[in-house]
Amino acid sequence: METSKRRELIKSAVTEYWQPLFNYAFRMTLDNDRAGEVVEEAFLRAYVGAEDLPEGERAEIWLLRICSHILDQKLPRQPEVSFDLLDETLRSEATRTDVVRSLTDPQRDFMLWELKQGCMTAVVNCLSPGERAAFVMANVLAKSDSEAAQALGITKSAYKVRLSRARKKVVDYLAPRCEHVDPMNPCRCPARVGVALHKGFIRSPGQVQLRKPVTPFGRYGAGPNNEDAPMRDVSSIYQNLPVPDAPENLVEKLQANIDNGTWDQILDKKRAR
Repeated sequence: METSKRRELIKSAVTEYWQPLFNYAFRMTLDNDRAGEVVEEAFLRAYVGAEDLPEGERAEIWLLRICSHILDQKLPRQPEVSFDLLDETLRSEATRTDVVRSLTDPQRDFMLWELKQGCMTAVVNCLSPGERAAFVMANVLAKSDSEAAQALGITKSAYKVRLSRARKKVVDYLAPRCEHVDPMNPCRCPARVGVALHKGFIRSPGQVQLRKPVTPFGRYGAGPNNEDAPMRDVSSIYQNLPVPDAPENLVEKLQANIDNGTWDQILDKKRAR
C-alpha cells in the first residue's frame, strides 16, 4: 500500500473512531492517560496493518479488537479496585449534606453529575477485565452480541456468559444501594458529595462544563414521564454516560504521528525484520 493512501486511510479512521475506542479504553482502565496510551497504540497497530482494515462499519469492530488485545496485555487478571474498596471510599463516613447545600445550582449540578459518573464507572472497574469488557461493549458502546464477541475475539456463547455474570454483579451491587436504580435506596448522591470530595474521589467545583443533554427520565422511572416505575434498568443508566474527556490534544497527536512519518519509521523497522 502506498504511503499516501495508508496515511489517508488511518487519518480518516482516527477522525471517525477515536471516541468509541477512547470510551472503551477509559471504562477498562479508569484513567484518562492510560486510556490515551491504549488508543495511540491501537491506531499505531492499525497503521502498520492498514491493508487489513475493513471497509464501512466493520472497521470499528476491527479497531476495537486491536484495542481489546492491547488491554488484555496491559491489565492485571484481577480487578484493581473492589466493591469493598468502593464502599470504604464512599460509604464509610457519615453523610455530609452541608457541602451540597453550600453550592450554587451550577456547581451543585456539576458535582452531582461528576459523582454519578465516577461511581458508575468505578462499579464497572470492580469486575474482572473479561467481565468488564463484555459489560462495556453491551451497556456503554451498545454493541450487538455478534459485534461484541468479534471485538473481544471470543465466541458469542462465551461473550453471553461473561455479560450475564457482569450484569448480575453490577445489579447485585447497585440494586440495594443506588438511588439511580431505586429511589428508596440509602446511597444518595447529594449526601455523598462531601465524602467523595474529602476522599479525593471527585474534583472540587470549578468551571462548569456544558454537556450534551441526555434523554430525560422520569424522576424514578426508566423512560420519559415514568414517575411511578420503582426501578431503573442498569443498562439505561450506563448508556447515558457521556464519553469521558480525552487527554489534551490526543487526536492532534495521532494525526501528527501519521503526518510527520513517526509511524512510517516503525513500519519500516517491522518490515526489515
